[in-house]
Amino acid sequence: MLTKTVHDVGSSELISGGDSRAYRISASHSRQILTEYLFLFSILLAASDALVQDFCVADLSLPPGPAGYPCKKPSKVTADDFAYHGLAAAGNTTNIISAAVTPAFDGQFPGVNGLGISIARLDLAAGGVIPLHTHPGGSEILVVIQGTICAGFISSFDNVVYLKTLNKGDIMVFPQGLLHFQINSGKTPALGFVSFGTQNPGLQITDFALFKNDFPTELVAKTTFLDVAQIKKLKGVLGGTN
Repeated sequence: MLTKTVHDVGSSELISGGDSRAYRISASHSRQILTEYLFLFSILLAASDALVQDFCVADLSLPPGPAGYPCKKPSKVTADDFAYHGLAAAGNTTNIISAAVTPAFDGQFPGVNGLGISIARLDLAAGGVIPLHTHPGGSEILVVIQGTICAGFISSFDNVVYLKTLNKGDIMVFPQGLLHFQINSGKTPALGFVSFGTQNPGLQITDFALFKNDFPTELVAKTTFLDVAQIKKLKGVLGGTN
């Protein structure tokens, strides 16, 4: 039969029993555990407060901040804020890349504001290309609706290239922030839709960052190892200066 006695020893409790083992639990340690639980509980309360509001439809009359657009007053929200028809029509592919991206981000589709999702339509004429680019704000999933698309991305540490030829119904994921591209590798127009894990993924096209601004030619040459003549040619095509 196990008999236990509890002795008050001030800052700790001594629990002893017939198994001849004794466990001393410090009161200060107990207070530390309690403090940690209270801290975690406060975090959970803060998270629950963030979920009290069902949605935050973008008020496009106000400028966006780091977290997106301010919320429209609930009394001003309508069903139209949660529907968008801008992806129904094909984009204009008569341009230097023979491609068009039609976004439904928070700036076009107010209902996605604050929800961490968005979508865009991708139209590629035969030979069309979405050049190497990154989305610093979120990862991307591409689904091919029509045609054949060669797509790929490059890892950031080992610079490994992951390439795949995608046909109708195929999907591919592009991790956040990594350089990636899409090319129409077929002989007919291609159509795809890309979804993002953010209301606005951001965009930086590598070619435009180098050759469509006033980045000094000599610095571009130093940082890319391209010859000056080639850089000036690309700046002339894309509209860069200096």
